[in-house]
Amino acid sequence: MDFTKKLIKKRSKPLGILNMDMMLEAYLTHEARGLDTEDIPHTKEPVWILGRQYNAINDLEEIRRDIQSRLWFSYRKGFVQIGDSGLTSDKGWGCMLRCGQMLIGQALLFLHLGRDWRWNAQCRDRTYLRILRMFEDRRTAPYSIHQIALMGASEGKQVGEWFGPNTVAQVLRKLSVYDEWSSVAFHVALDNTIVINDVRRLCTEAPRPGELRRRVRHWKPLVLVIPLRLGITDINPVYVQAIKASFTFKQSLGLIGGKPNHALYFIGCVGNDVIFLDPHTTQSIGVVNGKEHEHDSKMDSSYHCSQANRLHILNMDPSVAVSFFCKTEAEFEGLCECIRVQMVTPDRKPLVELREEQREHWTPLDDTAADALGATALSFYEDRQFDDSDDDFELLG
Repeated sequence: MDFTKKLIKKRSKPLGILNMDMMLEAYLTHEARGLDTEDIPHTKEPVWILGRQYNAINDLEEIRRDIQSRLWFSYRKGFVQIGDSGLTSDKGWGCMLRCGQMLIGQALLFLHLGRDWRWNAQCRDRTYLRILRMFEDRRTAPYSIHQIALMGASEGKQVGEWFGPNTVAQVLRKLSVYDEWSSVAFHVALDNTIVINDVRRLCTEAPRPGELRRRVRHWKPLVLVIPLRLGITDINPVYVQAIKASFTFKQSLGLIGGKPNHALYFIGCVGNDVIFLDPHTTQSIGVVNGKEHEHDSKMDSSYHCSQANRLHILNMDPSVAVSFFCKTEAEFEGLCECIRVQMVTPDRKPLVELREEQREHWTPLDDTAADALGATALSFYEDRQFDDSDDDFELLG
């Protein structure tokens, strides 16, 4: 059976505007990289999608509805060039930027529409459409590929250069300041450490000048991203259970990572496989507007993937970023408790550490990955085009 026919047989739903070339491109990408092209296995093991538990045998359609309701951002072509770069497509270099869009996009869906919201082809919800417009491929959209790529210059990245998980997290943190509608507190926890009181101070708004002190503290919704390196060239197996546990927390926003220079957005797990959305499909640009025309509806469908894919967790690249969304202070406290119970173990170094306050005399240079690895270990990376900025956090393992 040829590749195209094989792929069509595996699909259970129409692919909207994806044409045969796009289907073949996505399939060949998965085949070449050893990725599993089936979405959900027929198993009794629980399936976790961003903190929601399902049964693969009884809930398959609901699992796929949940996956399809996530915002899927892929390569695009034909947009106005980014700055003076001459680039009108992000194919080949923008995969981590698109994964960053998916991460913040899920946070905005959870914030404005809630975890139980589901998308369908007829959806014309104004809030949903407003969120989607924030990611259009144009300079004025706050989370566009243009904004992310241009803001990357502040992290030492030129337009067209590949980002790592830490770089895209730092860029999204800076862009989120301009999103007054959502008004999220975006925190990047370096050194695999969550400093609890730093987060509290970030999320708790001080009274404005002339305003009486609030009796109840106002909590800004929190997007928390924790960049990690879980090994030198491969993930250390001791961290597998903690990674899987992170998908079970109701605050889960997933994980960005992938394989070297091949970024993926991981939204769940089943058994020892992680479930991901893949940005490596090239589509033409377009706008959705109010979905009053057929073209708008087709374009809207291009931002949703009918099914995800799977990868064995040990085949992930060790450079990752775990992320969470806490709409309230109580949810943040609950997240900290989940981390203490399921990620912090006395017999080995934990995936994530919790501190009430930052240790005295700490500076970001104290725990660079270069110090942790040493010159000999760093030689392993000479032929890998990792983002240098992602070396600024501690190696675990």
